[in-house]
Amino acid sequence: MDADPYPVWRRLRDEAPLYYNEKFDFYALSRFDDVEAGLSDWRTYRSGRGSVLEFIRASLEAKLEMPPGLILFEDPPAHTVHRGILSRVFTPKKMLALEAKVREFCVRSLDPLVGAGRFDFVGDLGAPMPMRTIGYLLGIPEDDQESIRAGIDRGLRLTGDAPDPAPRMSDGAQYAEYIDWRARNPSDDLMTELLTTEFEDETGTIRTLTTAEILVYVNLLAAAGNETTTRLIGWAGTVLAENPDQRAELAAHPTLIPNAVEELLRYEAPAPAHARYVARDVSHHGQPVPEGSVIVFLVGSGNRDERRYLDPDRFDIHRDVGRHLTFGYGIHHCLGAALARLEGRVALEEVLRRFPTWEVDWPGAARARTSVVRGWESLPVITG
Repeated sequence: MDADPYPVWRRLRDEAPLYYNEKFDFYALSRFDDVEAGLSDWRTYRSGRGSVLEFIRASLEAKLEMPPGLILFEDPPAHTVHRGILSRVFTPKKMLALEAKVREFCVRSLDPLVGAGRFDFVGDLGAPMPMRTIGYLLGIPEDDQESIRAGIDRGLRLTGDAPDPAPRMSDGAQYAEYIDWRARNPSDDLMTELLTTEFEDETGTIRTLTTAEILVYVNLLAAAGNETTTRLIGWAGTVLAENPDQRAELAAHPTLIPNAVEELLRYEAPAPAHARYVARDVSHHGQPVPEGSVIVFLVGSGNRDERRYLDPDRFDIHRDVGRHLTFGYGIHHCLGAALARLEGRVALEEVLRRFPTWEVDWPGAARARTSVVRGWESLPVITG
């Protein structure tokens, strides 16, 4: 299922557009229109208990408490306040201003590999470049970034075939030292903005963020700013290897790369499933979904829905992608979408400039097994 979910998702769309899984007690919607509408309706489908199946289960059983500021796991009014703070310091304009730095990180990763005959799309580029970027934004020293990323990976990894019955929520304590240092040494980075930005909270009080809230924000940004972009770059390695004619076209015409990134995001969504708590009785396709249920919106399936896209299982860099579901929809639309697009575009430009052809070393490739992202843990390739 993890290796190739698309045949199952196609059956769900055709035969069970509202699916119920008895073993793990959740519902799932798989068609584009259903997923889009559900993600937009935050009053019915709530994030405050989590947006991952096992987190919702643990919160319902009082085994897990969501810390304030974790906007992925919040509903209005708290979500409105906390997202508003991040949206001020995480604007598309500010993210696009990072292009030179992102390119520098890609060059540092790729230049030493020229002439080596092989490299790892994830280990050599997809993992370090996003970490360096978010570390630069947050003021985390590069010497510490690798261990932080390893900790993020350990927290996401699955070891069995079932959801984790006792998921753990990091409190971000590993970032406390950086926050304290930046409070004494303000700069023009995102960490300083989080420390100094004044806002009106849900009680009407004008204040700045507490240290505990900043820890949650930084923990969220470090994890979200790494995992999805890492998987996107890994998928670029496999999908373009499987479509060498389109890869050659991108190498010859780099202006096509931005649309190719959109098609990659549609074709292989790095985070293909978003869960919600059902806050009131609803029905889909003539079947009831009772209040208190968990519903999973299969974003990756919606992106391959024949009702939305012509020949959706074909990768096409010239496709008019329009709106896909990969970055979510509604109030939880990904704040880092502009940065992910930038990193994906620059990474492809720099890879194709140096390595216009490659073949995947499939025996050496390994999938990342998590319940929130889907992609490659390592993807070695042989270059020409």
